[in-house]
Amino acid sequence: MADHDHCRTVAVCGHEAGYGEALHGLVGPDVLVVTGGRGLIRALARLWRSGERACVVPMTLGRDPELVADTARTLRALPSAQAYGTLLAEPFGTDRHLIAWLRAAANRVPETSALLVTAPTGGLFEDAELYRIARLVRGHAAYRLVEVAFTGGDPDPAEGVRRCGLLGAAEVALLTAGFAPVEPPDVPGVTAVSAGPTVSRAALARVLAERVADAGQRWSAHGDDGIAGGLTAADDHGHNHTHPPGEGHDHHHAHLPGADHGHSHPHVHPSNHSHHHSHPPGGEHGHIHLPGEGPHDHERPHVPSAAHVIRSTA
Repeated sequence: MADHDHCRTVAVCGHEAGYGEALHGLVGPDVLVVTGGRGLIRALARLWRSGERACVVPMTLGRDPELVADTARTLRALPSAQAYGTLLAEPFGTDRHLIAWLRAAANRVPETSALLVTAPTGGLFEDAELYRIARLVRGHAAYRLVEVAFTGGDPDPAEGVRRCGLLGAAEVALLTAGFAPVEPPDVPGVTAVSAGPTVSRAALARVLAERVADAGQRWSAHGDDGIAGGLTAADDHGHNHTHPPGEGHDHHHAHLPGADHGHSHPHVHPSNHSHHHSHPPGGEHGHIHLPGEGPHDHERPHVPSAAHVIRSTA
């Protein structure tokens, strides 16, 4: 059995980490920073040839559940000799962690400032998720104005600052929902400042170490490499979704013998959009809940061992 007290940390990055660019200078030389797919495959092959084992940490802050699932699929496809003992850790953060980190950053900003929550642009649903997160960051705080902007997207930070100015803000503080702060844009009539990194270098190192330690403990105690759980991270696409009339599609979910799905989830769609679930003999849906109801927490991606709390909000 592989010794995971000394395995190598591999940080696999998507759009939230600028595909690795945002982590340069933030992590130590003992952490391999790679992109998914071929970048991850090549890095793992090098480690395997050198006799090192790897623990892969998806570097999402909660807006990219597909990164977790893609990483799990990549690890599942590794040759068996290389795959054994290669671990998939819990993602670096969840949306709840991100909200807590952003609230902490907002506490460093004068209450008279507007807040502009920025992040690297992703897909349509990932960008929409940032609006939800920004609203929760505002919560019951005293900040009157909280807006959203995307680096590489629309609105960009300059447009976001301009909009805040049009709404009466004289000063705008930029909070980053990514790993690297955004350079404050120069917008006439408005003072834009950065609230600094949302996750400090020390916190980044500490959370990475915790994710790797937890993955090693799970492997040692249960022989669970985390891959099977990671495959389901984006089963719900991370979002509710609708289709135009006449363009519904079917979702087919197959379950292995003995693997009870645990719940059913009817959706309201503007057209025919059916979800088919196959269950083993005797497998039943535990409950039915309408959109917005029920005890499920749909605010975070389904990740390995999602039933337990991922520790450390740094």
